[in-house]
Amino acid sequence: MEKWNVIQFPGMKAGKGGTEAREELSVRLKQWIISRKAIQIVAARKWVLLLTFMGFLLGKAMILNELSPFAIAYFAVIAFMRRDYIIPVGAALLAGSLFAPFPVPLIVASEIAIFYLLFRGLESYDRAELSYAPTMVFTTTFMVKLFAVVIGPSFSWYAMLMLTMDSVLSFVLTLVFIQAIPIFTYRKKKFNLKNEEILCLIILLASVMTGAVGWTIQSLSVEHMLSRYLILIFALVGGAPLGASVGVITGLILSLADMSAVYQMSLLAFAGMLAGMLREGKRAAVALGMLLGSSILSIYLGGPGDVMNSLWETCAAIVLFMLTPKSMLTAISKYVPGTQDHTKSQHEYAKRIRDITAERVTRFSQVFRQLSRSFDQMSGAGEPVQNEGGMEHFMNAVAEGTCSGCFKKAQCWDSKFIQTYKYMTDVMSSIEANPEMSGKQIPVEWNRVCAKPEEVLEVMRAQYGLHQHNMQWKRQIIDSRQLVAEQLSGVSQVMEDLAKEIQRESEEMVQQEEQIRDALESLGLSIHSIEIINLEAGNVEIEIVHAYTRGFDECRKMIAPLISDVLDEHIAVLNETMLDPRQGLATVTFGSAKTFEITTGVAAAAKGGDVMSGDSFSTVELGNGTFAVALSDGMGNGERARMESSAALNILEQLLQSGMDEKLAIKSVNSVLLLRSPEEMYATVDMALIDEYTAETTFMKIGSTPSFIKRGQEVIQVSASNLPIGIIKDIEVDLVTVQLQPGDVLIMMTDGIYDAPGYAVNKELWMKRLIQEIDSDNPQEVADCLLESVIRYQQHEIYDDMTVIVGKIEHYRPEWATLRVPGISRMERPRTVS
Repeated sequence: MEKWNVIQFPGMKAGKGGTEAREELSVRLKQWIISRKAIQIVAARKWVLLLTFMGFLLGKAMILNELSPFAIAYFAVIAFMRRDYIIPVGAALLAGSLFAPFPVPLIVASEIAIFYLLFRGLESYDRAELSYAPTMVFTTTFMVKLFAVVIGPSFSWYAMLMLTMDSVLSFVLTLVFIQAIPIFTYRKKKFNLKNEEILCLIILLASVMTGAVGWTIQSLSVEHMLSRYLILIFALVGGAPLGASVGVITGLILSLADMSAVYQMSLLAFAGMLAGMLREGKRAAVALGMLLGSSILSIYLGGPGDVMNSLWETCAAIVLFMLTPKSMLTAISKYVPGTQDHTKSQHEYAKRIRDITAERVTRFSQVFRQLSRSFDQMSGAGEPVQNEGGMEHFMNAVAEGTCSGCFKKAQCWDSKFIQTYKYMTDVMSSIEANPEMSGKQIPVEWNRVCAKPEEVLEVMRAQYGLHQHNMQWKRQIIDSRQLVAEQLSGVSQVMEDLAKEIQRESEEMVQQEEQIRDALESLGLSIHSIEIINLEAGNVEIEIVHAYTRGFDECRKMIAPLISDVLDEHIAVLNETMLDPRQGLATVTFGSAKTFEITTGVAAAAKGGDVMSGDSFSTVELGNGTFAVALSDGMGNGERARMESSAALNILEQLLQSGMDEKLAIKSVNSVLLLRSPEEMYATVDMALIDEYTAETTFMKIGSTPSFIKRGQEVIQVSASNLPIGIIKDIEVDLVTVQLQPGDVLIMMTDGIYDAPGYAVNKELWMKRLIQEIDSDNPQEVADCLLESVIRYQQHEIYDDMTVIVGKIEHYRPEWATLRVPGISRMERPRTVS
């Protein structure tokens, strides 16, 4: 029991007995719990308390000591937006109006009562919409003020003018409060306020401060201290423009409430501007700017007493400003565009959207992968089903078609079932080996056993034909399922890559952006904005908005060369968009220039000198720095072969451009061609995928002739032994990777050129010698010389379609040399750019 005496609470007396100590401890604990509950209740209802306090001040606020438009406008917006707050806010408005001159409490109470009746009337007809609030406020104010003027001591045009002015102000303030109050009621979840909404918020806060007019602390005006405090906060958050705007608005509204304080508008505007200009120095510099601005103007606009009062009011506001929690300033800055906190909140919001999108794309990818597995299992499970029940099908067909009316049915199928089954199996095997088997080829044993051998043979042959057709369609269905499975797998992989690309989050690189801005401005360029999207070597992406001069092309002649020097990497213009031709603004996207460039040449001739060749070729950018040189030879000649070869190339290019794996793309094209009818023809594919950053080249050769690389006087052969696509289902794809060098000449050809010397000549040596004899390294000249040499060798006869495509690998040479600006060092890139 002695352990209870160890705990001492404030006010507990020592030396009491154990029972008394426990009782006092229990009381203290209850009081502590109650106080904690009170704190929790206050924290949970902080917005109710804040809006209620604002309602109290707005109920007291007046303009020119005659107009009171704030109370009804505030009550109307609260009634529509937060009806659960209507009772405490209405009571606060009435309580605040009691501190105003005599007619005001009755007018405010009447306006609230009439507006509430109108509101309930609209609710009964389900027409209580927020858009009706300004009109309802104007009507209510005009009716109440008109009644007050009519029953008043004097009816004059001045009184009518003032009541109309009061009604119009109530209408306008309702529109203002509709924009501002949602910030306090948490009806707006987004941290993206328009400039108009920020101004409405400032007007609301200034209107609230109007309710404090006349309150003093030791001869210091409360509204002046609050107005300076408000300006300090917004000057620190938004800089000079926002600080001056807050000063003008608060000074204007306060001067309307107290005509003796008209000079406060200019004083607060100048002090807000000066405080905002010093925002880079944090709180102390902003406070110094406010102190200097308010002191300088108060010396010119007031007497010695006013100067001291203004000085002490500013000091009191600075003290409150210094005691303001940083979290509160951060929360406010999130709503102000242009601040770092606002940019960070927008960045976090964009990141959440990006993560959600990537997650959904990943889910779709998983769905497609699961579907691919399902189709793959179906196609795999279909193989054994093909032959399942085949023997029973034949036996039943013969038994029902021929044996059902035979007199020996019971003897064959009941007494000698095993023997009959064996003979049936032998005949069926014979038909499978020779589908055109005739009655003369029936085994002698079967003629002795069966009474109708030729009829049985005819039924079996017919059933075998049906069986063959059935198996063909089943194989085609299985191949179709396999194609669908492969396509779904490819789509799943593409979507996975897309999800990873979406999740790539660009880092904030303010220092690098400023370094580029300084370098560009040192050349006299007008740069509006710079955004670095990616700084990864070989994948740089920078977006710049600048003022251009028509005809000068600064982005290619100056900006790109300068960025190339700063990054120590060739940078080129990727995209250019004119924003506003009148102002001369353009958005230019700069990116990594390719290390290598490929120039190509093509020469072709159709069989017999015809116009249409069965060969197809293509040279295309696949994206991600990959250049494709492709050649396809359709079976046969003419338009039909051309359709086959061009279809194979087009499908393959589209699949590769979508990001599909090379082997899977080849298998998909093979499956598409394989599923066509037997009348269709196959095609060869010869494709070289050249990496324009490293010159590493991947050759995909499907049934094609060898390719050759001319490096100086050396000729290197690249070949692979694969069947053309569209012949067999399980095609083997061999990818050959070769590292090319600058100056290499790549030569790809169809069999019309490669097979020109015939079988009696070693084709490889003959072709290498022919290529070595060509002196030029121009791709088009090499292609023309090679085709002309082959045609001359065949004595000007063209026995097959001939196509040769030549590509030369060269270092990329930018059009403009890099610019070197003194004092601008090379940029340090982040180690990891996500």
